[in-house]
Amino acid sequence: MPLAVCETGSVQPHTAAKQNSSHIRDRLGRDRPTNTKQAAMASELELHFCEDSHLTECMRLRAQSVQDRNQKRQDGEKLLRPKEYVYRLEFTEQKLKFQKWNIQLGVPGKIIITGTSQHWTPDLTNLMTRQLLDPAGIFWKKEGEDQIQCYEADAQEFGERIAELARIRKVMYFLVTFEDGTDPANINCSITFKV
Repeated sequence: MPLAVCETGSVQPHTAAKQNSSHIRDRLGRDRPTNTKQAAMASELELHFCEDSHLTECMRLRAQSVQDRNQKRQDGEKLLRPKEYVYRLEFTEQKLKFQKWNIQLGVPGKIIITGTSQHWTPDLTNLMTRQLLDPAGIFWKKEGEDQIQCYEADAQEFGERIAELARIRKVMYFLVTFEDGTDPANINCSITFKV
């Protein structure tokens, strides 16, 4: 069942664009919390999804080359489609516990965030379909509504999987698919963890 955005759910609207790829709300522990609420905030880490324009372009060139030369793609290879872009998440901490998604869509539409496994080294190998993680995170906003919706169970499982992979990775790559009018210019996505 879809989940409407709420404060206590897995998904929450993000009201202000961030310039940095990540931040810890207690500035890495330098400010000691003075009450319970501050203590809770001090243990939160918010990481922002950043578009990897270089890797996106490399994968587009690969897809174009296969098409122009009328070649067959490598068996099991994932070629980037026009509405797919490569994003990355850089982990500043390794021991994380998933808390919530923060998704902002500037226009009605849908995005699909698909993770890749730790076996993909984008500078060395082509992306294979077997390296795409399941489930994906699917988020959408309907015309005339402000709330973001998603499939709650999938979003929760996906967030927990990302936290698990953070233990063995410094960076994780994602394919983000834009549908129904969305594009990279009108989204802002991040994920909040407990540290």
